[in-house]
Amino acid sequence: MRVHFISIGGSVMHQLAIALHRKGYKVAGSDDEVFEPSRTNLLNEGLLPKQEGWFATNITPNIDAIILGMHARADNPELIKARALGLPIYSFPAYIYQESKNKKRIVIGGSHGKTTTTAMIMHVLQKTNQSFDYMVGARLNGFDQSVAITNAPLIVCEGDEYPASALEKQPKFHFLFPHISVLTGIAWDHINVFPTYDIYVEQFRIFIQKIESGGYLIYNATDDSLVKLIQHNLRKDIQYIPYTLPTHKIVDGQTELTIEDNTSLLKVFGDHNLLNMHAAYHVCRLLNISAADFVQAIASFTGAAKRLELLYEQGNTHIYRDFAHAPSKVKATIQALRQQFPQQKLVALLELHTYSSLQKDFLPQYAHSLDGADAAAVFYSQHTLTIKQLPNIEEQDIQNGFANTTISILNNADKLTKWINAQKNVSAIYVLMSSGNYDGVDVVEQLKIK
Repeated sequence: MRVHFISIGGSVMHQLAIALHRKGYKVAGSDDEVFEPSRTNLLNEGLLPKQEGWFATNITPNIDAIILGMHARADNPELIKARALGLPIYSFPAYIYQESKNKKRIVIGGSHGKTTTTAMIMHVLQKTNQSFDYMVGARLNGFDQSVAITNAPLIVCEGDEYPASALEKQPKFHFLFPHISVLTGIAWDHINVFPTYDIYVEQFRIFIQKIESGGYLIYNATDDSLVKLIQHNLRKDIQYIPYTLPTHKIVDGQTELTIEDNTSLLKVFGDHNLLNMHAAYHVCRLLNISAADFVQAIASFTGAAKRLELLYEQGNTHIYRDFAHAPSKVKATIQALRQQFPQQKLVALLELHTYSSLQKDFLPQYAHSLDGADAAAVFYSQHTLTIKQLPNIEEQDIQNGFANTTISILNNADKLTKWINAQKNVSAIYVLMSSGNYDGVDVVEQLKIK
């Protein structure tokens, strides 16, 4: 197979390129910019384009597949040439499906928790010596790639509802046609793509319709929006498996899980992690992994990168990083830490960085999401607003949106640094929630007890 990637430097695109190269395919690609770590990863595999830019001469009739990244536009000269030659052109998820037509496909979707649930399934499969391929949106311990494509009989995919490419506006998870599917919950997000709640929910209805006949839908029965959607879209040709919180208790600061009389202490905590874990358990049972093996394997799961990731610990001081940015994720993260450390001061710092979170009309979705913290601040960068071509946000709009008059509103690096210094405490739990970088401020280093 000869495969060419248009926009090979993408965070997931370059991972697929490496996976296909390792499978023995002839892989080439192009991009107008390649940043780290993609640059070094591609260089180490001999796949880094010799020259940055788009060149129609890269496209020849003997190419078997063109894989199109999000960065590529309709006027891309390589894309125009590929169309003129009639070459097969795929978005990333559409090509994943081409590679997995003969595999059992497991797809985990939902507004929150899909990365962690996918990671949990992968962890258990690895610990129980199963052969499988995967696609996941984060770095995981024990896996050197976020994408693997081999001749394994099974593939586990994180199913994102964001569009597949700049030209293909359908959500990524509409292309994967699972035999076993999971929906972790529905909470409106990506308002730049799905401007209303109803349009957003419709994407999940379509996903349910794309489950293979005879397949399974494992769903979070504690999510009212999801339950309502399923009740109105029941299919008689698939089986439904609801899940709720599994049996558990907190023992000396550690969470103890029990499933079918099998008990183990966990390295992760919080109701959202336990819900994800229960979903992962049901997937693994459908793959003939016993409850005993599941509980034993999941005990060593430490989480995905940036998902309640412990960055620093000294005495009673802990600093956690979380990718939380959507309202439902922020609420779940605060709740998890409050439950796990009920006696300690909880300090939360949230950066508004996504298109949705920086919209005045969307801010009320965050109402009371930070109420569980003893001290909280919301940071946003003027630079980010400029880059995203968004209007300025008034501090009062944020205060009103969060429905909390005690939170601090920070809109530059100096204010952020002063707030950090005021929060230092030898016995506190800090959580940093962001998909950005706090305008370059090293928050963790500044919070460390020295």
